[in-house]
Amino acid sequence: MNNTENLINKDAIDKLKSLVDDIVVCLFCTDLKTNDGSTCRPMSAIKVCDQGNIWFFSEKSSDKNKAIKVDKNVQLFFSHPTKGSYLIVNGEAEVIIDKTKIEELWTPAAKIWFKEGKDDPNISIIKVTPSTAFYWDTDGSKMINFFKMVASVVTGADLVSGKQGDLII
Repeated sequence: MNNTENLINKDAIDKLKSLVDDIVVCLFCTDLKTNDGSTCRPMSAIKVCDQGNIWFFSEKSSDKNKAIKVDKNVQLFFSHPTKGSYLIVNGEAEVIIDKTKIEELWTPAAKIWFKEGKDDPNISIIKVTPSTAFYWDTDGSKMINFFKMVASVVTGADLVSGKQGDLII
């Protein structure tokens, strides 16, 4: 797959929204200087807004929130292997406490982590503003692409199709 398609502005944000909405869960990494993976944890993205920011709920007292206050640089790794969709986002995170924004972003699933709902005293929001992002998105299902890879070996032609590129927001 060597079909590069770099996207900018609205097209980049639309692609980011599409991938995040489809994949949802990412590895959310803080304290990037340790570079050992110990500060990565699975997180569910709530929304990508029209400006391209990615929003998450988080506990106010979490290690993640504490790490963001020390160093706002984060990496997000989204992966949907069965669809062949992948996304890496580098950005700056900000911890926000805003009842109006919590109300706007609230989903019933969030109650799993915040038992008192929207009024839980330990709820905060993390906004990640992407600085760079790169995606890989193959066409077709895992099974179809498996057969295309086998055929590629036999024929010598690259039959797996898809796109990859920078998202410039």
